[in-house]
Amino acid sequence: MKITNVEAIASSAPQADQRGNRRNYVYVKVETDEGVTGWGESTCGPLTVANMVDEMGATLVGKDPGRIEEHWQQLYHLWHNVRGGVIQMAAISGIEIALWDIKGKALGVPVYELLGGPMRERIWTYGRFDGETPEAAVEHALREVATGLTALKGDPFGHTGIFISAEAEHDALAKVAAVREAVGDDVELLVECHGRLSTTAAIRIGNALEQYRPYVYEEPVPPQNIEAMARVAQAVSIPLATGERLYTKWGFVELLQKQVVGLIQPDICHAGGISELKKIAAMAEAHYVGIQPHNPYGPINTMAALQVDACTPNFMIQEGGHATWFDQVVIGEFPKQRDGYFDLPTGPGIGLDMDEAALRANPPVEVTPPEGYVKQALGMWGSKQETTWS
Repeated sequence: MKITNVEAIASSAPQADQRGNRRNYVYVKVETDEGVTGWGESTCGPLTVANMVDEMGATLVGKDPGRIEEHWQQLYHLWHNVRGGVIQMAAISGIEIALWDIKGKALGVPVYELLGGPMRERIWTYGRFDGETPEAAVEHALREVATGLTALKGDPFGHTGIFISAEAEHDALAKVAAVREAVGDDVELLVECHGRLSTTAAIRIGNALEQYRPYVYEEPVPPQNIEAMARVAQAVSIPLATGERLYTKWGFVELLQKQVVGLIQPDICHAGGISELKKIAAMAEAHYVGIQPHNPYGPINTMAALQVDACTPNFMIQEGGHATWFDQVVIGEFPKQRDGYFDLPTGPGIGLDMDEAALRANPPVEVTPPEGYVKQALGMWGSKQETTWS
């Protein structure tokens, strides 16, 4: 079997999300001379990644798709000065996932069967409890719990920059308190910060959150400074998580060696694909750290992550990832969330095919950065009205 074509297909979601936005996605299609087609995903925000998929993919034409590790190494080392950033790694990840999809389809088994076989028959997942007010957060949480979910994640922070005001801090804590009271102690709560706290604020807020027993305190400070994260870990008893903005096994070495986190959350579409996620998980296992794959993108993001979840001993919980529009762009049955769990995928490869006609019928849309992100970027050091140094 030989690779005949590698193509990135940029497409927008066929319907808007709850905020009225339509997001762009980048899928990877790898074709072979025996008619077996593999699908991957390289979504990372900028559509520039599609060009890198096409350019990298051209170097694989004529080669055996089954030599996945060899191709990964070739693509990673293709350019000496272009290595390890999100664009390159998203491109590599999408291609690599598609190659695993081909291998599984050719052998007629799910990818997890080629990675040691399943360790579990269903995969624990979580929903959300976001809201602009405590009341809205509670309403959101109760809707999610009503579907059978037993874990919820939310970002209760409404401030910009990394220096939070006393008002924003009080509001964030009020949201978590209200949700905990509403859902009771049997529902796990995951609190994420998206790196929007200074070290001192992260410690103060983390200590205040402890009474609500969060399952994890995610990215309390920006991920670039491991020493700052370590200071938070030493001062707060809640397990920390980070990793959605770290790439490859090398990006996790220092974090794990310093025992900073209880959970890591690499993104299979950014960190390097299926093989790399399995390697990162093994590194984490050796340091007694669990894995919680990041998963905010398209259906392939979910399906590829589930393959690793199924066969990984230190897997803990899977970020959700079942938008209502997924069924409009996939061929085959997408795993359902039942009583807080995903069904184990049973189809060959990653377990689905994409409807190419549906993808091409929804071309990319012009995207304007969300106002909050713009404010965060412009107000990284805060403003007199919004921040406090206490």
